[in-house]
Amino acid sequence: MASGGLQMLGFLLAFIGWIGTIVSTAMPQWKINSYAGDNLITAQAIYEGLWMNCVMQSTGQMQCKVFDSLLKLPGNLQATRALMVASILLGLIASFVAMIGMKCMKCLEDDEVKKMRMAVLGGIIFLISGFATLVATSWYGNVIAQEFFNPFTPVNTRFEFGPALFVGWAAASLVLLGGAFLCCSCPRKETSYPPTRPYPKSAPSAGKDYV
Repeated sequence: MASGGLQMLGFLLAFIGWIGTIVSTAMPQWKINSYAGDNLITAQAIYEGLWMNCVMQSTGQMQCKVFDSLLKLPGNLQATRALMVASILLGLIASFVAMIGMKCMKCLEDDEVKKMRMAVLGGIIFLISGFATLVATSWYGNVIAQEFFNPFTPVNTRFEFGPALFVGWAAASLVLLGGAFLCCSCPRKETSYPPTRPYPKSAPSAGKDYV
């Protein structure tokens, strides 16, 4: 069975990655306008996230506008939203489940096997959460790359990867790594042998008298 230190390390990595997933989801800088072309106005930076788009002036002032309609959003944006929200909810569930299975917690301390299984279950849920984050960020990044290299996309409307994508990729890596460490606490099946029965002690033989 895995040591308590490995469990604690896995839980901390997964929990930090889960916090990073929340931060990445809330950040508006999922993509930023590109300055690859000529004769572009660089006095302002345009950001776009999952919930809003923002414009930052050269003076440092930022103005953001939340997306008004859900149905008018592109399908890839809606899918990315759903995956990130699902990842956050799964990470929350995994945190509670994994905490029950931690060796430093007193829950289920009478049954060590069940306690280890709870830790493994939390690790599996963390893996699913990290995989959802990885799919969402990679899919969104792939759409940005396709639009950037599309020759029919106007130069002044091209976007590049924003900081939120890199935060999401780092968060997904931490959650996957932490979930893998928690899964290492899977209880191994030990070979059980039937208990040996002590042989009855033979009673001392009484001496025989010979005539």
